[in-house]
Amino acid sequence: MSHTKKHFILNLIFSREVSKLRFNVVTIFIPLGTLYPDFYPSIIAMNGTSASAAVTPQPLLITPAEVASEFSHHHPSVARINNGGLGCCPSSLLFSQRQIQMQWLRQPDEFFFNQIQPGMLRSRNFIKDLINADHVDEVSIVDNASTAVSIVLQHMAWGFAEGRFHPGDATVMFHCAYGSVKKSVEAYFVRAGGSVIEVPLPFPLNSEDEIVQEFRQALEKAKQSNRRVRLAIFDHVTCMPSVVIPVKELVTICREAGVDHIFIDGAHGIGCVDVDMKQIGADFYTSNLHKWMFCPPSAAFLYCRRSSESSSLHHLVVTHEYGNGLARESTWIGTRDYSAQLVVPEVLEFVNRFEGGIDGIKRRNHDGVVEMGMMLAKAWGTHLGCPPHMCSSMVMVGLPACLGVLSDEHTWKLRTYLRDKFGVEVSIYYRPPKDGEVGPLTGYTRISYQVYNKVEDYYKFRDAINQLVHDAFTCASLPNS
Repeated sequence: MSHTKKHFILNLIFSREVSKLRFNVVTIFIPLGTLYPDFYPSIIAMNGTSASAAVTPQPLLITPAEVASEFSHHHPSVARINNGGLGCCPSSLLFSQRQIQMQWLRQPDEFFFNQIQPGMLRSRNFIKDLINADHVDEVSIVDNASTAVSIVLQHMAWGFAEGRFHPGDATVMFHCAYGSVKKSVEAYFVRAGGSVIEVPLPFPLNSEDEIVQEFRQALEKAKQSNRRVRLAIFDHVTCMPSVVIPVKELVTICREAGVDHIFIDGAHGIGCVDVDMKQIGADFYTSNLHKWMFCPPSAAFLYCRRSSESSSLHHLVVTHEYGNGLARESTWIGTRDYSAQLVVPEVLEFVNRFEGGIDGIKRRNHDGVVEMGMMLAKAWGTHLGCPPHMCSSMVMVGLPACLGVLSDEHTWKLRTYLRDKFGVEVSIYYRPPKDGEVGPLTGYTRISYQVYNKVEDYYKFRDAINQLVHDAFTCASLPNS
């Protein structure tokens, strides 16, 4: 290809694709080197740098304007302070994903036979290093944490069918476990003959000791009732109410009590708190990559510690890869869009543009959400739901009692009203009062903090609640949906 023609094509790429997505050229020049290797020397030449010197450029410190550009596809009039709900993805990753999608559509047979398997292995190796796993075969890529939970619970159900488990054998989990986790336990474990021991999570919380004590009591309860605990499943960061669980301590307690399997639902884990498989020591761990790790939806991983039993885990979708190991089975589950899972390693280029990389992002998100949480609590005369060190990139803040959040239905009504009336997207939580409790605070909000958030987002939320209080608003006044 002639030098002039290369420049012409490059101009088309930059003018049509980049300007359309509205992000800085610097943001994507590394992915272009991967996706357009024939053009990469020309890109370098256009910047006056040799190809060899620019293959591994030093990370850049991203500017506020570039951050805004990366997330310019967010609705401009909505204060989006619920990243913990469905996550986010920057434009540069969406651009890279689109190129993978086009490679598939351009020549699907070649992509299937030559690109998917090595691409998935590249993503798995990236995740392996990210979570400090021993071997890449311990990492399987799945759509989301709910899929991972179902895979593990299906395996537990087979324990009853194959005679390894006995009727009444138990699983232990927190009462506030995520809804799909509870349903998976019901659909697989209980239906197969198992029982459930629910651990109450104290809230508001003062320390990790309260959590540890409740879990110890639950395991002791199982022992006294002669029920064998086959599975302990608990969050790394709970969804609602949101607190960081002392997972390493709970794993130790479970091992001492003889629990067969330990599964950590870290849906909010990766990119939000430290995730190290060697330090945590669980048998299974899952986390979404599209919540706090900036990947496109949907991408997640399931870690299965290598053991004689791990080879008997299987994906829920049976294909011709059945029997080749869970990691291989998960690589191909039929014709679908795999681009979100193949683009995972590209996230490193984005996060390394921030000081300290992903660790720096986690620290700043934590500090930011605690500061904003305290600001809201002071403005409303309430409190945080737990000490700052038990917060991740999310924090629970008490809402003014006069709003009258008195049921789960009220939480959905208020959340919808805040979205539609004030342009604030945030989660609302109802805490049932305890027996004998006088004047309890039953309404809380869970706020998130991510790199795209600004102080103005939280001021907007503060002012919206203050307006509702001023207007003597109550959740009971909202119409039924």
